[in-house]
Amino acid sequence: MAGLARHVDPDEIIKTLHDHPDAARKQHIHTHGSITQSTPYSSRYATQTELSKFRIPQDGAPADAVHAMLKDELDLDGKPNLNLASFVGTYMEREADALMMENISKNMSDADEYPAMMDMHARCVSIIAHLWGVQKGEKAIGTATTGSSEAIHLGGLAMKRRWQEKRQAAGKDTSKPNIIMGANAQVALEKFARYFEVESRILPVSKKSNYRLDPELVKENIDENTIGIFVILGSTYTGHYEPVEEISKILDEYEKKTGVDIPIHVDAASGGFIAPFTHAKVGGPKWNFELPRVKSINTSGHKFGLVYAGVGWIIWRDEAMLPKHLVFELHYLGGTEESYTLNFSRPGAQIICQYFNLIHLGFNGFRNIMENCMINARLLSKALEASGWYVCVSDIHRKKGEFEFKGVEHPVYSRDDETSADYNAGLPVVAFRFSDAFKKDYPALKQQSVSTLLRAKQYIIPNYPLPPNEDATEILRVVVRESMSLDLLDRLVSDIFAVTQTMMECDPVDLQAFAPGNASVEKNHSSSGHNVENKHKAKRPMKHGIHRSVC
Repeated sequence: MAGLARHVDPDEIIKTLHDHPDAARKQHIHTHGSITQSTPYSSRYATQTELSKFRIPQDGAPADAVHAMLKDELDLDGKPNLNLASFVGTYMEREADALMMENISKNMSDADEYPAMMDMHARCVSIIAHLWGVQKGEKAIGTATTGSSEAIHLGGLAMKRRWQEKRQAAGKDTSKPNIIMGANAQVALEKFARYFEVESRILPVSKKSNYRLDPELVKENIDENTIGIFVILGSTYTGHYEPVEEISKILDEYEKKTGVDIPIHVDAASGGFIAPFTHAKVGGPKWNFELPRVKSINTSGHKFGLVYAGVGWIIWRDEAMLPKHLVFELHYLGGTEESYTLNFSRPGAQIICQYFNLIHLGFNGFRNIMENCMINARLLSKALEASGWYVCVSDIHRKKGEFEFKGVEHPVYSRDDETSADYNAGLPVVAFRFSDAFKKDYPALKQQSVSTLLRAKQYIIPNYPLPPNEDATEILRVVVRESMSLDLLDRLVSDIFAVTQTMMECDPVDLQAFAPGNASVEKNHSSSGHNVENKHKAKRPMKHGIHRSVC
């Protein structure tokens, strides 16, 4: 018969042993006099002193000791290559890594000190502008940013200023600007509206609209105070591209009727480095500067631009689209530069690595990588649906023009020498959920448990609700990046199936043992957010606007 057991508080035990050295010796725990050699693990941080967490220590410590302690703590992090939640790249080639470290100390704000780096920046702007269909006779202008969030703010602010200038010139009111986006938008878009005092008209998405901005709702919500439309080239939820050309035509018709000219900013955080290279492009319609109504486009170099975190890009189709009074002329460290950014100092090494990728890979190299990502995303999607346990909400594995899963009894579409053009266009994203048949057979099983059990195998695959209005449906999501090899994909499919099988054979109560543990002290003090179990306690429920999807 099992005896009664009491809760053990490890922090209290450690404190007791520290306060009573005799007790430590009795427990055979080394004290300061027991080790004489000097190694990182023989310093005071090994047994007598915790790393200082909230105040700077009075005395420092040897670099090797601190390095060892921090490295050990960081071992608790997930493995970047198994972080399948993130769009952000975790791999660069060895030569790119070398360039990164050789230029890690260069600052983009010191343009006069690093002219070669600034030349590479200018070349990147030109190359990306051409990838996005810059038109002859127009002088595209752009800049690197710290990521797409900053780029979106710059694009939105330029639209607001152009709208204000036009209204002021006509003697009209400028106090009520609004901007339109879908509820699937990443949080950076709503941040722009809140930070720069623009009403955000967040339009609901639905299964009918493929969980993306609905053109019919755009038509119903635009007016003379609409500064622009944020159109997303690749939803972070399901990977669907929003219909830029269809929305452009709606705005053309509106201008014919009212004379009100409403521009489009394309948030191509991920799609900006995918659509130009894949055979599918965006499925047929136009999306870039070939459409006169598209005034600016942003992307993340640190996503499918294949650079480590810290670089984004924004391009305006012509200098006239960037109001002059937003551009600062900087006289700094002996040089003069024009600047339109929210940051000043920012890393320059990522810009150099972006140029490396563009020159090293070329168009065909990027095409091979993006097509490979699409192939692996299709393979994962088809394997999941073939199990009968899952159905995909994303559509990049379905024949072009088809958007419904017909069931496991129907043959899986494929053809010889196929490319992404044979399928629906989108990001290499696999968004999936339990099939209706699985939920009927196993009503007590929670989809969140799949994510939790896969985390025990070191995969990070989030489970979260679809955008407001469709948030009764939860999805698991895998982003297929360049580093997802066929071998890793095969293992992932096997592990997803093994985890699902375990759940089917396990008592639901047993699965609670795999639930995430308590948050660290630092997390509790530094964050006012809630975990998934307590999301109902949020100050601003999901239905009130955009919530943060994993990006």
